[in-house]
Amino acid sequence: MNKIERHQEICERLMKIYAAKNKDYGDSFGEGFQEYGLIMPSIRLDDKLRRYKQLIKQEAEVKDEGIIDTLLDMANYCIMTVIELENKEINS
Repeated sequence: MNKIERHQEICERLMKIYAAKNKDYGDSFGEGFQEYGLIMPSIRLDDKLRRYKQLIKQEAEVKDEGIIDTLLDMANYCIMTVIELENKEINS
């Protein structure tokens, strides 16, 4: 598998994670963005970045929240932020 195919596979994985979490949490990200603006995704991304930095230093106690999961969460937060910004632009 080449890198472009691998990228597509990862993006599909991101979409599945996004769909599952959106089902569990509802549109809490969108609602938080509407209430707090860009500071809300900034805080969530900062939390994930801090987790990533900690995982570099030591292995996770929670085994299903490792480096890859943390990076995938960050990627989804970035995409969700783009969606909210574009929605805001369209509705302005």
